[in-house]
Amino acid sequence: MKQRIKGFFRSRTTVIAAAFLLLIGLGTLLLMLPAASKGAPATFLEALFTATSASCVTGLVVRDTFAAWTRFGQTIIILLIQMGGLGVMTVATLMLMAAHKRIGLRQKELLSESINAPHFGGIIGVVRTFISVTLACELTGAALLALRFCPELGLGEGLFTALFTAISAFCNAGFDLSGRWGEYSSLARYAADPLVICTVSALIVIGGLGFLVWSDALRHGHRFSRYTLHSKIVLTMTGALLLGGTALFLIFERSATGAEFGPGGKLLTALFSSVTARTAGFNSVDTAALSAPSKLLTMLLMFVGGSPGSTAGGVKTTTAFTIAVYAFSMTRLRKNASVFGRRIEGEALKKAVAVVFLSLNAVLIVSMSIMALQPELGFADVLFECFSAVGTAGMSTGITRALAPVSRVLIALCMYLGRLGSLTFAMALGEHALKTEVRVPQEQIVIG
Repeated sequence: MKQRIKGFFRSRTTVIAAAFLLLIGLGTLLLMLPAASKGAPATFLEALFTATSASCVTGLVVRDTFAAWTRFGQTIIILLIQMGGLGVMTVATLMLMAAHKRIGLRQKELLSESINAPHFGGIIGVVRTFISVTLACELTGAALLALRFCPELGLGEGLFTALFTAISAFCNAGFDLSGRWGEYSSLARYAADPLVICTVSALIVIGGLGFLVWSDALRHGHRFSRYTLHSKIVLTMTGALLLGGTALFLIFERSATGAEFGPGGKLLTALFSSVTARTAGFNSVDTAALSAPSKLLTMLLMFVGGSPGSTAGGVKTTTAFTIAVYAFSMTRLRKNASVFGRRIEGEALKKAVAVVFLSLNAVLIVSMSIMALQPELGFADVLFECFSAVGTAGMSTGITRALAPVSRVLIALCMYLGRLGSLTFAMALGEHALKTEVRVPQEQIVIG
């Protein structure tokens, strides 16, 4: 028994999964303290759901962040977001570096696994870059947002709100303090404000690109041809999703949520809808009021999410791109898939298919379970909620607070799965049981 437990925690994926559980557990205990809540203390389930949503940088809430939590509670939430966005192992490594402790090979392996680094050679330098870019972006974003919030709220409250919003945006978390103007209103007050919308959008996009892309950008600048294949795919896919999503939201919402805005406002709300659906969780228009095609488009964007090694969730842009390229290659009767003068390895396709299959199954299983438990909830609303949880997007049509206790636990589990990654989650459950792989006889089957 002792050997099995020891083997279980030797797995890198298991250690990372356990570290997130510990973070969620600590956050739950702190949020249950009377000092964390305005009025009655949070129940265990409320604190657990909030801690999970913050640690997994999702943004789904059962209590308005401004109206229900004190400054102490809000500080706990933003610290959970920061640690969840950076990754627990990254924060632990940063603490070891600050204490001038030696970082061994085991710690480097865990660190590279937690941030999806291709190898752990020079990983400490990567972490320094990761932290430096994160702090630079968050502080710059906070400074820009303070130009709007400080005149409205005063210096102290304005600075805190600006920093909270900047960290939440860069970590793709979706938590906000806009409840002072209306509970659960998110950034609707600033829907046509270019300063707030463009700053938050830029933070979300940069945070969702990942450190591998940041490294390429710092090294090569505008020389796109020198970027790695990973960075080229991420930037191409991100640009296509943002531009395509913006164009479609402009078309779908011209007579719906966009009807009250002028041309500039329509463009800003369409752009923000396209950006925030990629796992950020903010909204500048009422999500429940979106047209049917816009809700479907949002679900697709939430499912794809951001990029590997970033603060974003979803199945990732590289996953969707790999499957699309292979599908296109098959229609052209090609055995291999290539892009930007490079061939994509077959192993990448296997992982991509596994990630999509596992994530989609999680959405379907949890959706059916919640529908069975609470038939009064609408089909589309439940499906939207589950896509949002698995993609750690944090967008909701408003049913989060109506979820029954069991449904909330299921959604919390989806957020945890989405933050770890469906494949990592499955490996954490099954890796320790792997013995040897037996090669059985091969036989062809018919596909399609």
